[in-house]
Amino acid sequence: MSNGRPVHIRVRNLTIAFGSYVLMRDVNFDVGHGDIFVIMGGSGCGKSTLLRTMVGLKEPARGEIIYGDFNFTNATEERREAFLRRCGISYQGGALWSSMTLAENVALPLAEFTSYSAEEIRRQVGLKLALVGLRGFEDYYPSQISGGMQKRAALARAMALDPEILFFDEPSAGLDPISSYRLDRLILELRDSLQATVMIVTHELPSIFNIASNGIMLDAESRTMIAQGDPKVLAATSKDPKVIEFLSRGQERADKHA
Repeated sequence: MSNGRPVHIRVRNLTIAFGSYVLMRDVNFDVGHGDIFVIMGGSGCGKSTLLRTMVGLKEPARGEIIYGDFNFTNATEERREAFLRRCGISYQGGALWSSMTLAENVALPLAEFTSYSAEEIRRQVGLKLALVGLRGFEDYYPSQISGGMQKRAALARAMALDPEILFFDEPSAGLDPISSYRLDRLILELRDSLQATVMIVTHELPSIFNIASNGIMLDAESRTMIAQGDPKVLAATSKDPKVIEFLSRGQERADKHA
């Protein structure tokens, strides 16, 4: 069990390196089914690199990543690709194709990985955009909508295949506090509607307190993980000065937006 939930993801003895430079070592944590799990920490601690490693874009120097009973680290490329079709990924900045409309962006994974007819794809695209509040914007290009709307469109594309795990890299970066709060609420709603597990890389401390049920904190100086748990509990109980400093500042900011 993890945080009272059946374990969905296990990370064991993970070390990530670039040549002889070790970015992080001996990282161990569990993610429960239905968790909104945050990877937090200061700049340069390896948050985004850990997320990239978990989806196969970076190979670990040592250790294993296990999804349910599937050992992702030791799997063939073919089996990894098949598994990743059950996941949704939203990168920093959204990474929408600027030459495609929002509908075409969301339709891309459906056309690539399903046997849906054009009409079925159109219906699925309309549903996903409606879920993120973008009904009526199907024919808009990313450059024609706001940054917050682009983030929501990226979420719609990430959940196009009804994934069981969603990975978000800094989803609220660059947004104003109100747009960031609305995006947080949307992530909670998507988790509930899809019955998915969500992993989020973020340094946005109000978001950490608003939506996270579990998480880890990475530390650039020691190059490892220095805490795991519900961030609100960690803020109240941790004895580690780095954790206290990071999360106490977050609580002050979260209180202002409560």
